[in-house]
Parts: sequence; structure tokens; C-alpha cells
Amino acid sequence: MSEERLKRVVSVSIGSIARDHSVETELLGMPFLISRRGTDGDVKKAKALIQELDGQVDAIGLGGLDVYLYSKTKRYALRDGLKLLEIAKVTPVVDGSGLKNTLEREIIRMLAEDGTIDFRDHKVLMVCAMDRFGMAQALEDVGAKVTYGDLIFTLNVDQPIKDLDELAERADKLLPDICKMPMSFVYPTGKKQAEITPTPMTDKYYQEAEIIAGDFLFIRRHLPDRLEGKIIITNTVTERDLQELRDRGVSALITTTPEFKGRSFGTNVMEAVMISILGKKWEDVVPEDYLNLIKKLNFRPRIVKLS
Repeated sequence: MSEERLKRVVSVSIGSIARDHSVETELLGMPFLISRRGTDGDVKKAKALIQELDGQVDAIGLGGLDVYLYSKTKRYALRDGLKLLEIAKVTPVVDGSGLKNTLEREIIRMLAEDGTIDFRDHKVLMVCAMDRFGMAQALEDVGAKVTYGDLIFTLNVDQPIKDLDELAERADKLLPDICKMPMSFVYPTGKKQAEITPTPMTDKYYQEAEIIAGDFLFIRRHLPDRLEGKIIITNTVTERDLQELRDRGVSALITTTPEFKGRSFGTNVMEAVMISILGKKWEDVVPEDYLNLIKKLNFRPRIVKLS
């Protein structure tokens, strides 16, 4: 490690403590201690942890939830997410949405341009696009045939969405009400993150797809016993997750965030790292800031052949 001051970045997650991880690394000559700390779904504990860390670390990421969801033209704020976002008074707090709209677009373009994946006319299941609209748009741009599972995987409604215009229409109707609900209503939190409950409804969409993309906890929640030859594009995976995918016959895993000592952290963590490097307030950062820093850091997708 260099002799520069150690930068500390912490992801405060309302997810499972079992997924906690910490790693020391160096980026652009600067030493970092990057940690993920879960609260097993306890929002009060998450609030207390943010208060404890405020002013003591360089940046905080919010994990296990989103603050902002997107349609084609609008941004919606989740009530639970905003409450957590507003706690810290000194340390910048981010939710990863800035990177979802920049890094994840760039990674899909990169995978297509370098020939890693030929997306054209291939069937992609995106389990939820409203939380990573950048990836959704990028997949359509490279010619993939995308099925959006937002209603299927978040609301348990068997209605696939087939294009971004329909997705935007659905989002504008549903998100104002969804954003008022507890995050646990639509997203696995706490100990629920350890559960895998395959269902006939979700299984058919997994099997029809050649590529499965999106938030890993959405993907994992209904993983079927077999996924022979599938490619999964996601992030925030552990060694245990890799083994689960390998056991099911998944062909390859691609994470949009890089690997640090066997672990791919979430976009909230990596955005917090980037904010600490940029030295800007989150609201002052523009997409070009992220894109320029992504190039300087040489962030590349992690590609793991599983079978």
C-alpha cells in the first residue's frame, strides 16, 4: 500500500449480514479499505450505522435498496431510500444509480464491441429494468430481444414487458405508488436474501432466455435447479453465489463491477469509491465525470467461465 491516507468506503446494506465483506486495495495510487456491512433487514440499525459512520469515512453506499428508480423520461424516489440518504450530514451517500446509468451502459457496449457476446437477436431476460434503466437501454441498442420481468419478479404478476416504451408506460403508472411502500415489499431484504424459492411462473422465463441480466438478488430469489448454458450478467456476487450458479449448469458469469479478491461489490459501493476520488457532492457529479473516471480506473467486466 502507498503512504497516502487510507480512504474508507462503507456500504451500509439492509441485506443479510452473511454477505458482509471487506478488502484493502489501491486505486490510482490511493489506498482504500472497502467494506460492506449488512443489517439483516433492520432499517433502524442501518440508520444508526449511517449516523455512526457520518464524518468518519470518505463515502457511504446504500445497499439492499434503491433511492431512485427510472422510467424512460422520469426519475422516482423511494421513500425508504430517501430517509436513509438524508441521514448523513458530512459524508456523501450514494445508491449506485449514477453508475447503473453509466458503467453498466458502457459494459454492455464493451461486451458487444469486443465480441465477448453477440447480443443481436439473442433472448435476454432482464429481471428488473426500473432499477437499472441504463442497462436496459444498452441491451436494446445492441440488438438484444429483451423481456423485462419487472412485474413478474417484483410484484409476482405474470405479465412480461417487451419494449422500453411499454416499460416506461408501466413505470409511470406504478412507481408513484410503489415508491411509498416499504422496500421489502418488492425487494428481498435481510434473511430473505438467503432464500431460493423457484416457481413455475418464473421458471419458464429463465428457461426461455439465453442471457439473464439484472440485480443478482432478484435473479437468485427464484433460481431454478437447472440453467444449462445460460449467461448471467449482474454484480454483487460471492464465492457461494458462484458455486450455486456452477451447480445449476450456468455457462458464464459476467459482473459489471470489477473483482476485488474474489468478490464483486455492488454499484453502490463502487459509486461511493468514485465519489471519494472525485471529491464532489453527489448532486454535482455528471455522467461525464463517471465515464472519465471509469476509463482512468480501467474498469473492465469480470468474466468467469463456469462450465
